[in-house]
Amino acid sequence: MTRKANELRPVKIKRGYTSATPGSVLYQAGETVVLCTASVEAKVPDWMAGKGKGWITSEYSMLPGSTSPRKGRDRAKVDGRTTEIQRLIGRSLRAVVDLKALGERSIWVDCDVLQADGGTRTASITGALIALVDALNSIRKDLPDPTKYPLTDSVAAISVGIVDGKPTLDLDYKQDVDADVDMNVVMTGKGRFVEIQGTGEEATFGDDELAALLKHARKGITELTEIQKKALGRQWPF
Repeated sequence: MTRKANELRPVKIKRGYTSATPGSVLYQAGETVVLCTASVEAKVPDWMAGKGKGWITSEYSMLPGSTSPRKGRDRAKVDGRTTEIQRLIGRSLRAVVDLKALGERSIWVDCDVLQADGGTRTASITGALIALVDALNSIRKDLPDPTKYPLTDSVAAISVGIVDGKPTLDLDYKQDVDADVDMNVVMTGKGRFVEIQGTGEEATFGDDELAALLKHARKGITELTEIQKKALGRQWPF
């Protein structure tokens, strides 16, 4: 079935996918599948110790079988793309966290791509928020003030681009390769921008095209926020 240019790929979410961490989400957007887990650690990095604040950080990886041909494992050295993406995930989550309300503890969010068909970083952010909520709910009674929830808003992300001259939402791999303009947009549930990453590929774009891309992104993230809300049910904190 052919998607409309302003239509999301089908999203499937399974919470509690593994039992070793308080937050664990299998997130699927079309043929892209990411496992997002959130682990709680009772300490912060040395440079934050004694400041009365917590920390949220992220690691991202594409598993060898997630692409064809096989992607080699990141071992001694993490490549530049991986570093960029895991920093983006961490920034996106910290944008909606009150670190003082978290207390002096760290939450590690790990996003492992099991299958890649475009939009792995945006799927990671959207799934990571759900895993983070589950992790925070597991420690709520141990927070400095249990009545003060550390999340100030939700966050989600989506890709958009100009494909065949048309603004298009939620690019799969083929669309991403063919796109004249490719953009990743991170927004809060209240509609505030966290980050916009956009570039032309042997092309340029004007104000009208930028406005159209952001309109598509806002529509997609509004829908993703509702999907996150439905997946969390009564655990939705907003």
